[in-house]
Amino acid sequence: MELSFSRSNKPIDQIIAQLIEVSDGIHHPAIIKEMILATLKIGQDVDYLADLKLINRTLREMRYTAKVFAPYRNRKKVTIFGSARTEETDEMYKKCVRFSRILAENGYMVITGGGPGIMQAGNEGAGSENSFAVNIRLPFEQKPNPIMYRNPRLVTYKYFFNRKVAFVKEADAIVVFPGGFGTLDEAMEVFTLIQTGKTSPKPLILMDDKDGYWEHFFNFIKESLLVKGFISGEDFSLFTITNDEKEALKVINIFYSTYHSLRFIENLLVIRLQKALSDEQIAILTVEFPELIKDDNQIRRCEVFPEESDEPDLAHLPRISLLFDHHHYGMLIAFINRINSFWLTT
Repeated sequence: MELSFSRSNKPIDQIIAQLIEVSDGIHHPAIIKEMILATLKIGQDVDYLADLKLINRTLREMRYTAKVFAPYRNRKKVTIFGSARTEETDEMYKKCVRFSRILAENGYMVITGGGPGIMQAGNEGAGSENSFAVNIRLPFEQKPNPIMYRNPRLVTYKYFFNRKVAFVKEADAIVVFPGGFGTLDEAMEVFTLIQTGKTSPKPLILMDDKDGYWEHFFNFIKESLLVKGFISGEDFSLFTITNDEKEALKVINIFYSTYHSLRFIENLLVIRLQKALSDEQIAILTVEFPELIKDDNQIRRCEVFPEESDEPDLAHLPRISLLFDHHHYGMLIAFINRINSFWLTT
């Protein structure tokens, strides 16, 4: 029979309902029903075994990822990227150890790729008890470092794309140390995801070395991307370059000093805050960021929306809402930083 997500599939719907009931402890059964239907439709539509294996492995890897990270949902996490080839004697290795150590001391957990080099330094500084490792299975160079070997927060992936989802989805901030093609690939993906709004706004920090690795990159962006119109000036709000691990920590702390999180409800952007904005502060934001506000809409204080009922622990937070122009995610980062600035002391 032809299966549908929007129409009745009797008797398949009844069998799925019985399966969910017998399985017991199923969360969000309506979503699980759709997933089972999708699996059945895949079985009908796809006859190429390699494609079925890829889909199956992807689902299994993402399920396990969600299981590993779930108990730590309320702890902020920082993803650290960098070269697997950085030696333990290298100054950047030592800087990464210091940085991840102060992250752990300030209550953050650290996510790395779980391999050697900068990844090992990140886990070493934070300690195994404050670390995750999202490792990739490769025929060379990448095996779990000794800090994360057999750690319950070690996840090993076959596919890079699943690993990248974990790196970004679970992170509240991302810090990139110098590295090769893999590091640049990871960094560029984060740039793209934040710029296009495919991940929530978060600090993206480029940790520089004494030779100005990221300064050279910055010059390339200005001279080859900005000048030619491939990016806009507001995209420079997407990242921070520093060579100081304490400054990097400060950038992360400040970002979440007032801002908490956001959510889109249809076309409305709802920003959850830890402190309520005054009329004067809202007026300042309206004047300074008119490009963010679409169709002459206004920035308003608002109550929790019914659509947010799946996040009851956030219901108490004060909120503002606006009709957001999706062309300006770089400016949204600046907007959040401006909100935080209202409570910063010099």
